[in-house]
Amino acid sequence: MHTLEFFFDFGSPYSYLAYRRLPHITQAHGTEILWRPLLLGRVFQATGNSSPATVPLKARYALTDLERWAAHYQTPFRHNPNFPINTLQLMRGATGMQMYYKEQFLHYLSTVFSAMFENPQNMGDMAIVREVLNAAGISFDLFNELINTPAVKEQLKQDTEAAIARGVFGVPTFFVEDEMFWGQDRLLFVEAALAAPA
Repeated sequence: MHTLEFFFDFGSPYSYLAYRRLPHITQAHGTEILWRPLLLGRVFQATGNSSPATVPLKARYALTDLERWAAHYQTPFRHNPNFPINTLQLMRGATGMQMYYKEQFLHYLSTVFSAMFENPQNMGDMAIVREVLNAAGISFDLFNELINTPAVKEQLKQDTEAAIARGVFGVPTFFVEDEMFWGQDRLLFVEAALAAPA
C-alpha cells in the first residue's frame, strides 16, 4: 500500500480544499493520510516564495479560483475577511495534538479548518480561538498548554525544516512515497500515483 503525506498550514485556503477532498481519495485507494503540519511563513522565507495575497491581481483572481474549486468539489467555502491571519499558534496546536492527544487530532483539524473557511472567524485572536475550541469540546486550557510546550515548538520547527529539505516550497504539498506534488489542483496526479502498483 502506498503512503500519502499531506503538508499543510491552516492559513492556506488551498490546503483547506485539499483537506476536504483527500478523504474521498484515500478511501477509494485504501490509503491513510500522514498529516504533516508546518509553518508556511518559514517555508516562504527559506525558499523565496510568497503568498498570492502579496500580488493584488493574483489575490483577486485567487478568490474566484477558490470558489470555482469549492463548487467543483461540492464543499463549503467562504473567504475569511480577517486575512492575513498568523497561524503559528494554531499550527503548534496541531503538532501538539498529534504528539500527545492523537484521539483529538482530527477533530481539532476539522474545528480549525471550519473556523477558517466555512464559518470564518478571526483565528489570530486567542479570545476567539478559546470560544471556537471550547464550543467544539476541545479544552482551550489544554491547547494553551500545548502551544507553550518547548517540545511542541521544537517539533514544529524541525518538521518545517525537514519539509524544506525535501523540496517543499508551499502548501498543500503531497508526497506519495518520494514523489512530490504541489497544489490541490494536482490531486488527480496524486490519485494516479496511488492507483499505480506499489
